[in-house]
Amino acid sequence: MKKVNVRTLTGVAIFTALVVVLQFLGSFIRFGMFSISLVLIPIVVGAALYGVGAGAWLGFAFGVVVLLSGDAAAFLAVNVPGTILTVLAKGTLAGLATGAVYRALTKVNTYLAVGTAAILCPVVNTGVFLLGCAVFFLPTITGWGEAAGYPNVGNYILFGLVGGNFLFEVLFNIILSPVILRLIRLGQKSEAEQ
Repeated sequence: MKKVNVRTLTGVAIFTALVVVLQFLGSFIRFGMFSISLVLIPIVVGAALYGVGAGAWLGFAFGVVVLLSGDAAAFLAVNVPGTILTVLAKGTLAGLATGAVYRALTKVNTYLAVGTAAILCPVVNTGVFLLGCAVFFLPTITGWGEAAGYPNVGNYILFGLVGGNFLFEVLFNIILSPVILRLIRLGQKSEAEQ
């Protein structure tokens, strides 16, 4: 059995707290009926610092907080099991994929690894969300799109549900994840030298 490192445990706990706080704060920043997932940044950085398992945990914690914060209320009213599965899967898989890609690419180049992970996290998060929408909620989403005046469900999904949120998440992840990771690494290096 692998010994648990106290520093890693503490770091993952801090990043879990960041996920909770940022998700609740992010609930106040809305585009349409959905809030921005500011928590993807600590998921990327946490996965880079502490590994694939930490990334999956942070993504799972993100999913739990989404369910508790009321952000998924519109979907819970339609299909409770489908909502729970979609929300928990999208967060967990985003964190898992992020950690795995970072680990694989860091051997080539750290900047490539964190940049790719920063892009992949919102891609997986949004992709699994869209898959869940197609499997569990398509008739409901079609009705929402018609009520909002969109000509078809595809336009509504792209421009009403995920478009702005996705672009915001990718942009902020690409800019902030590498910077935050670099600052933490510099702090760790400085601490080790003392």
